Amino acid sequence: WQGVSCSTQTPFRVTALNLSSLGLSGAIPPCVGNLSSISSLDLSSNAFRGSIPTELGRLSQIIYLNLSINSIDGHIPAELSSCSRLQVLDLWENDLEGEIPPSFTECIHLQKVLLNNNKLQGSIPSGFGLLRELETLNLSNNALTGNIPSLLGSSPSLVNVDLGVNQLTGGIPEFLANSSSLQVLRLMQNSLTGEIPPLLFNTSTLTTIYLQSNKLVGSIPPVTATAAPIKILSLAQNSLTGEIPASLGNLSSLIRLSLAINNLVGSIPESLSSIPSLERLILSINNLSGPVPQSIFNVSSLKFLEMANNSLTARLPPDIGYMLPNLQSLILSTTQLSGPIPTSLVNASKLEMIFLLRTGLTGTVPSFGSLSNLRGLDLGYNQLEAGDWSFLSSLSNCTQLKRLFLDGNGMRGSLPSSIGNLPSHLEWLWLKQNKFTGTIPLEIGNLRSLTVLFMDFNLFTGSIPPTIGNLSNLMALSFAQNNLSESVPDSIGKLVQLNDFYLNGNNFIGGIPASLGQWRQLQKLDLSHNSFDGSIPSALFNISSLSQSLDLSHNLFTGPIPMEIGNLINLGSIGISNNRLTGDIPSNLGKCVLLEVLHIEGNLLTGSIPQSFMNLKSIRDMDLSWNNLSGKIPEFLASLSSLQELNLSFNDFEGTIPSSGIFGNSSRVSLQGNHRLCANAPGSSLPLCPGLEIKRKNKSLVLKLVIPIVVSAITILLLCLVVILVRRKKEEPSLQHSSVHLEKITYEDIAKATNGFSPVNLVGLGSFGAVYKGILPFENEPVAIKVFNLNQHGAPKSFIAECEALRNTRHRNLVKVTTLCSTVDPTGSDFKALIFQYMPNGSLERWLHPEEHGYDRQRILSLGERINIAMDIAYALDYLHNQCTTPVLHCDLKPSNVLLDLEMTAYVSDFGLARFMCATSTVAPANSTSLANLKGSIGYIAPEYGMGGQISTKGDVYSYGVLLLEMFTGKCPTSEKFKDGMSLHQHVATEFPHGVLEILDPTMLQNDLDGGNSEMMQGCALPMVKLGLLCSMASPRDRLGMAQACTEILGIKRTFVELCSGNNKCK
Repeated sequence: WQGVSCSTQTPFRVTALNLSSLGLSGAIPPCVGNLSSISSLDLSSNAFRGSIPTELGRLSQIIYLNLSINSIDGHIPAELSSCSRLQVLDLWENDLEGEIPPSFTECIHLQKVLLNNNKLQGSIPSGFGLLRELETLNLSNNALTGNIPSLLGSSPSLVNVDLGVNQLTGGIPEFLANSSSLQVLRLMQNSLTGEIPPLLFNTSTLTTIYLQSNKLVGSIPPVTATAAPIKILSLAQNSLTGEIPASLGNLSSLIRLSLAINNLVGSIPESLSSIPSLERLILSINNLSGPVPQSIFNVSSLKFLEMANNSLTARLPPDIGYMLPNLQSLILSTTQLSGPIPTSLVNASKLEMIFLLRTGLTGTVPSFGSLSNLRGLDLGYNQLEAGDWSFLSSLSNCTQLKRLFLDGNGMRGSLPSSIGNLPSHLEWLWLKQNKFTGTIPLEIGNLRSLTVLFMDFNLFTGSIPPTIGNLSNLMALSFAQNNLSESVPDSIGKLVQLNDFYLNGNNFIGGIPASLGQWRQLQKLDLSHNSFDGSIPSALFNISSLSQSLDLSHNLFTGPIPMEIGNLINLGSIGISNNRLTGDIPSNLGKCVLLEVLHIEGNLLTGSIPQSFMNLKSIRDMDLSWNNLSGKIPEFLASLSSLQELNLSFNDFEGTIPSSGIFGNSSRVSLQGNHRLCANAPGSSLPLCPGLEIKRKNKSLVLKLVIPIVVSAITILLLCLVVILVRRKKEEPSLQHSSVHLEKITYEDIAKATNGFSPVNLVGLGSFGAVYKGILPFENEPVAIKVFNLNQHGAPKSFIAECEALRNTRHRNLVKVTTLCSTVDPTGSDFKALIFQYMPNGSLERWLHPEEHGYDRQRILSLGERINIAMDIAYALDYLHNQCTTPVLHCDLKPSNVLLDLEMTAYVSDFGLARFMCATSTVAPANSTSLANLKGSIGYIAPEYGMGGQISTKGDVYSYGVLLLEMFTGKCPTSEKFKDGMSLHQHVATEFPHGVLEILDPTMLQNDLDGGNSEMMQGCALPMVKLGLLCSMASPRDRLGMAQACTEILGIKRTFVELCSGNNKCK
């Protein structure tokens, strides 16, 4: 029989049973306990369920018991301790729970105990230290608590101890550190405290030490010259302080040293360079300072060199490529380097990633063509030069290259045709913010895999090459702010995947190609500030996906505005100002019911304001000035309560102006230059309407009699009111004023706090301005200062929107405004800024996708932190939707608008697009004044907004659902993976729940979810993914409300805390 061994002498008995990897299922039959002569039982790698039969305790002759890699649950039966001859107990990778039976220590011949990857709880039995033959003890990936038994180190045969990924507390026992036989010690990802025992690094046997992700404090112990042959030493992600001891250089066998994410200070010891076989040196995210020892670059065995996010300085040696021939990853971003990139770096032929972003490098970029494995090259924001462009030609040999960043340098000259020889798999090419001149090479069309091409803010001339139509995978393309001219090629219409297209700030002439009408995914189109002429093609208004903005302003367009403009029912902003358009304003424009900004000033339009404009319920900014419009100003404009800016000046309007709505605030309405307008009440800059003066004289006598009587009555009422208020204050002495005192602040205060708006203080750039870090005169802590670029269209309105939203809201998870500044700068120009609480941990975006934004990964977000962040955001949205007097819609929820403070508490920020809505319904009706334009971000906007659906709180819920899926899968909704109709929601839904392991964030899966086989997976991770799916359903009716979402996530949080059983990491 297969897998069955019997004795060779009578009476014949079964002595071994090996049924491993046969696909067996069901429960283990108790009758196996009747095999009294069996010495080896192996049922591993099957699908057994149920509990371990207690009858196995009758196997008195058994030496080897292996039930690993099954789905066995329940407790480990104490009866197994009766197997007195047992040497190997292998139960790993099951669902066992409960405590480890202390009676196991009666099996005095145990050599290997493998209980890892289960759900075991309780403490580690101290008797394991009494098992003199015990060699391997693996209890990792459970939920064990308590201290590590001090007796554990007294076992004379113990070689391998793995207690990692539990909830152990206390310190590392001295006995364990003093073991005479221990070779491998894994204690990572617990909550161990205290200092590292000095003896631990000075034993004669230890080769592997994993202590990362604990709460160890103090300094790193020194190492003696006769220390153990340690090969791996990982102390990352603790709270270690002090300097790196120079004596670590005595670890002559060390291969991997990781000290990242601590609070280490001082310089890097030169003695580390004396370790001959060192392969990984990971020192990122500390407070190290001073120069990097040049001798570090002599360690020829180095494969990974990471020193990012410190205060280090260095000069890369000229022969680094020869000195480090095995280097695979060089991560030095934000480290202050000096000098040029050494040309010898190209001799490190195994390099895959080079990140030298913002390192202060100068000189010419060397040729990297010999790096055939290179996948990512980021040289952005340095002071590098292109030279003869040979480096660009050489990159054609880097066949694995996918992302190339050369932006923000001082590169000059013309792009060579060799740019078309870049690797065929290149997806991202960033050349923006340089000083490139000449024409764009035709060969750019060879890069057919490109999804993002940014060439804006350069000095390019000539035309767009017709070969641009070959880049059919492009999703974002920008040639903005150059000196390009001539006409746009028809081949541009082949870029049917485009979401964003920018040609603004050039000198293009001719008409807009009708082929643009073939685009079906475009959301933002900016052709402004050019010299386009002719009529606006009606095909342009058949791009139904246009949902964010269309800007054709400052061109030479003639003829009427096409009636087809009414097809853009999802569009939020239209700019066709400062052209030569004629005819009436088309009534179909009133069908653009989501329109928020309408600028058609500076044309030759005639006729009256269309009656259909009464449907523009979400309009905030309307400018019809400098035309030849006539007729009366419609009364319905006064009922558009979202309207904040109205400019009708320099037309030929006549009659009486409305007196209510926006017309009640003269600072929001511009009417000058209309000489036939009049007002029906005094106080306006306009003349009074005829006949009003006579009525005023007849009323004057009446007023002389009535006014004294009214004044006396008001005086009496005021006295009564004062008495009532005084009495109420006495009755309620604890009542305090709820208003917030805002300090007065000047332009000079802000300039001083930001060091004159220095780039060193710059922490972020947005659509309408920049955010700086600084300390104001009346503040002791840093603040975030958002300075609005008022030259940017829409910036003044964004300032007003943020002020209005923040004035009406206050919640612990909404970003807190400290004060504001609205003044003029020294040139006399308007200056506006908002001052917020500074968030030292930046945005959630930087934590989820640091590499994509040029940042080094600070550390991995734990499962508990992800749940807490998700809960903070949910509470903020619930407050906005359900607890404000007037519900508020955020309209642009995404990771970059979620900020994290020092304690990793999340705050929802950026209310530049926020809207108020009718408080009587969670869904705004079609004529609601809260309809918002679609200036939100691609991937996070609710699908109904793109189809003319109603704006509602469920739009924020959709964004929240997408954000949840992004947090727990690690995948960005705008990734190139999600195209051809596939979305992040659909990607997750197809795998949920059985294939969810394939899509969860691998770092979370490895660090927090025991590879997916734990209660934490079922109780926390899966419910969070499910909540994300429920919140991002296609139909608004199918989505949860935020109040229900808060209830769901609170339940998940409680489950998480219960499963953690007091582990501080769960807080």
